[in-house]
Amino acid sequence: MISVIIPTFNRESFLAEAIQSVFGQDYFSGKAPGEEWEFLIVDDGSEDSTREVVGRFSGVRYICQTHKGVSAARNLGLSLARGTFIAYLDSDDLWKKEKLRLQMEFLEAHPEAQVCLTEEIWIRNGRRHNPMKKHQKQSGWIFDKVLPLCLLSLSSALFRRSVFEELGNFDEGLPACEDYDFGIRLAYRYPIYFLEDKLIIKRGGHPDQLSRQFWGMDRFRVRALEKALRLGLSPEQERLVRAEIVKKCGILLPGFLKRNNQEEARKYAALIEKHTL
Repeated sequence: MISVIIPTFNRESFLAEAIQSVFGQDYFSGKAPGEEWEFLIVDDGSEDSTREVVGRFSGVRYICQTHKGVSAARNLGLSLARGTFIAYLDSDDLWKKEKLRLQMEFLEAHPEAQVCLTEEIWIRNGRRHNPMKKHQKQSGWIFDKVLPLCLLSLSSALFRRSVFEELGNFDEGLPACEDYDFGIRLAYRYPIYFLEDKLIIKRGGHPDQLSRQFWGMDRFRVRALEKALRLGLSPEQERLVRAEIVKKCGILLPGFLKRNNQEEARKYAALIEKHTL
């Protein structure tokens, strides 16, 4: 069984299209949600017409929680899911119709693979954008590649459920960059398998994106990196993590000084001293 999980919060203008892209999967052709696949939408306390939007579709399991953040919504969906395969879709993204079929074909042909990602099409403010070179997805053991920035697009991933049994859930203590944190743990434990087909559409540029709600997103990445030091890293992996902490703190420090936030500036100066090799 495949469990499809959409976490959402006040996304009434995007949600219907995201739902339609799930029902449009050719892998599900002629199959309503049931024993072979299920569809869960976790509403993180929306105050718009999200409930009414979901109500237009049959076969969807709708769960509403008080507003706790996207990680809590994803974790709740996972706890209720029955599938041996897990696919998350952010409510502002879309799947192309062949997305799950091609990924299932790959995972069935490669039983050693625990996760499969796909290439993306980026839409920003209604216009197509080409990702920069640093955003290029890669296959294999890519722990070193996921430290500078998040390369895990959850909307593009198809996981075996055993991944979460091994790694645990999304960190609900992180207001943002929870995908960066999970991507580090994922790349530490497993090789990443990547399909070059552009099978999802990522729609960005709207003001409710987490990346636009917080200044200094590297604050949360530093927290994730410090967590990574407890993974049992090799000496070389630990060196890479500490170097990335120093780099990101070096970006944050002048920002806090400019904002005359001396307490936070001292914090990141201390972290630079602690992790400088």
